[in-house]
Amino acid sequence: MSLKAITANRLIDGIAVWLTPSGRWSESVYDARVAEDADSLAAMEAIAAQATKACTVVDALPIDVKLEDGKPVPTKNKERIRALGPTVRLDLGKQADSLGKAA
Repeated sequence: MSLKAITANRLIDGIAVWLTPSGRWSESVYDARVAEDADSLAAMEAIAAQATKACTVVDALPIDVKLEDGKPVPTKNKERIRALGPTVRLDLGKQADSLGKAA
């Protein structure tokens, strides 16, 4: 199995968020919990399902990630754009802010 992270959209504002090791949601993909096996992924999906039921997030789903400098990074371009922002004017948007915010 490839490495996976869980992403969703925060219901209150639609911002893309990622499930963290503490079970919270962060705007930074670099904070994402990474599943290395099916059991870890199932546990993460259960947490995401609870958050969906509680109307915290919507559209939670696993995505493929790889580790770069020990941080998770989406492997697909669509998810990279969701995580980091537009691919032009890298001095603006999320890609300019490497810190992110906790949800």
